[in-house]
Amino acid sequence: MPPVEPVRSRGHRRRELGRFVHVRSTRVWQRGREVELMHRAMGFAALGLVTIAPLLIVVAAAAPIQERGFSTWVVDGMGLSGRSSDAVQELFSAPGKVLSTISVLSVVLLALFGVPFAGSVQTGYEKVWGLAAGRWHTVWRRVAWLVALTAYLFAVAHSETILGSGALGTWARIGLSSLLGALFFWWGQRFLLGGRVSWRALLPGAIATMAGLGGLRVFSSLVFSPLIVSNAVSYGAVGTVLIVTSWLVGVGFVVFGGALVGRYWYLHEPHHIPHPHPHPRSRKR
Repeated sequence: MPPVEPVRSRGHRRRELGRFVHVRSTRVWQRGREVELMHRAMGFAALGLVTIAPLLIVVAAAAPIQERGFSTWVVDGMGLSGRSSDAVQELFSAPGKVLSTISVLSVVLLALFGVPFAGSVQTGYEKVWGLAAGRWHTVWRRVAWLVALTAYLFAVAHSETILGSGALGTWARIGLSSLLGALFFWWGQRFLLGGRVSWRALLPGAIATMAGLGGLRVFSSLVFSPLIVSNAVSYGAVGTVLIVTSWLVGVGFVVFGGALVGRYWYLHEPHHIPHPHPHPRSRKR
């Protein structure tokens, strides 16, 4: 009669792994409550809609490629198409008179208004890693990060114009956007934290952030896309703004939550998973 101990060993290993995942996910959730993850995500959405949206609209209006910067990024990030895409494009498209009234001073002022948004992201990263607040003279880091964010979003929004919309172009855009996003969030954490956390420790958070944004895109295309169409009919532009704001809350949750997951992944790497020793009777004698 064959021994049954190896089967028990595999079952025991699965139970140990299940307990490990449950304990770790519970601790991550508790840490998220300590850093007020949802509160910071809502602040991210509010400041992003008030400061980043106008900045990207003005920058896109001055660009020779096209005038739809923020709206194109939102449509691509949410995975919208058809009527829902048209509703967002119509809401955030730059008016024609922007091109005639834009000036360097306008861009500078909008960038200064965006500094509090960068500050909120910096504070969130500091809370995630348990670091003290940065000194006042590190404001220049927020400005530089904001410029890099604008360039990154602008490049992603206009990648279709450069790479094309075919099957090959779509896959190239996905790969390029994922690579640029991972590099940006990897560098962004390091830069805003003033180099107080190592590159190796920040890499899992950047990967987790991009994975979360990919999952959010799928969720948005399935849930938010039909809601935009129905709300646009029932409430007009206000309904579209409400859905876009809800999506931005999700983006903020992923940005800070990805950093939190990355931090915990770094502190509790997979090789720390307990592996039970095989039962003595299952060993060959």
